[in-house]
Amino acid sequence: MSAIRVHVHIRGHVQGVFYRASTQRQANALGLRGWVRNLPDGGVEAVFEGEQAAVERMLAWCRQGPPNAYVTAVETRSEPFQGQFTGFAVRY
Repeated sequence: MSAIRVHVHIRGHVQGVFYRASTQRQANALGLRGWVRNLPDGGVEAVFEGEQAAVERMLAWCRQGPPNAYVTAVETRSEPFQGQFTGFAVRY
């Protein structure tokens, strides 16, 4: 198995619904590293690093989000794996 890195932008009603905290909890459960933050345009941005299967499960979760979220788009961009993170953080 090989580790991958994906940069993600999530659009829709994703702020004020615990999207970041829920993303952190899900990423930790899947053993992923990286970060998540709100964007000024109302979206959410995240970087996930980890095993491909775990990242794919995380992306599937991002398309739904927490119960009060309404996701309209998830844009992904593969990036070279860097292994620079020690955990998964919420950035402010």
